[in-house]
Amino acid sequence: QVQLVESGGGLVQAGGSLRLSCAASGRTFSSYAMGWFRQPPGKEREFVAAISRIGGSTYYADSEKGRFTISRDNAKNTVYLQMNSLKPEDTAVYYCARSRGWLPIVASEYDYWGQGTQVTVSS
Repeated sequence: QVQLVESGGGLVQAGGSLRLSCAASGRTFSSYAMGWFRQPPGKEREFVAAISRIGGSTYYADSEKGRFTISRDNAKNTVYLQMNSLKPEDTAVYYCARSRGWLPIVASEYDYWGQGTQVTVSS
């Protein structure tokens, strides 16, 4: 059974930064693309960023381009999301997920999900 465990969330002021981590169990981490999604209060879950198996390719939602950076360390079975210049509208529960696809942006293309970590950005 695959487990994904996010960490690094918290409360930060607007303009600040946070780095989220997602640690995966198992020995096949490098065989899967990884993605980050978020669910703001009262809204649907939305795509944030994705990274390919080896990390050579990334893709971001338009609102995150230039502010967020997704990366991975396959030796540590971990994917990261560096978030800079945070805005109050970035407040959400952030989830990492695993996919057999290339750089999927649709949640249905991901088969395992973490439990989420809360990010709150104050104005």
